[in-house]
Amino acid sequence: MKKVFLTFAVILIANCVTAQDSFKADALKVIEISGAAGPMQMAKEQIMQNIPEAKKTEFSKEFDASLPSLYEKLAVIYMETYTQDEIKEMLKFYNSPLGKKISSSTGELYKKSTAAGQEWGTGLQSMMMKYMQ
Repeated sequence: MKKVFLTFAVILIANCVTAQDSFKADALKVIEISGAAGPMQMAKEQIMQNIPEAKKTEFSKEFDASLPSLYEKLAVIYMETYTQDEIKEMLKFYNSPLGKKISSSTGELYKKSTAAGQEWGTGLQSMMMKYMQ
């Protein structure tokens, strides 16, 4: 009886681990195809402007090598926020024509949004100065 119970427990645990691995793999796919990784490349480009030319290649390699651990952490956040079924629905969406358009335009939207935010921030500083005097 103990052997049957232990066998059943091992099978159950193995299935749970496999399901979690599948869930995490799907979450990582969503991060990749949704364009969520795009801002990291934008950040890299901005940082690269401050890196001496002789060190850019080495920095780029090290920066890129650091991204998988970030994506792993983001996947855990996605898994805490969304169900596995919701992640699967996201994958369906991002593989649709509209989803592909949204993910391909994420970088450009980020650039334009950043510029708009900076412009707004400049105006906000003027407003703050008016009220702080």
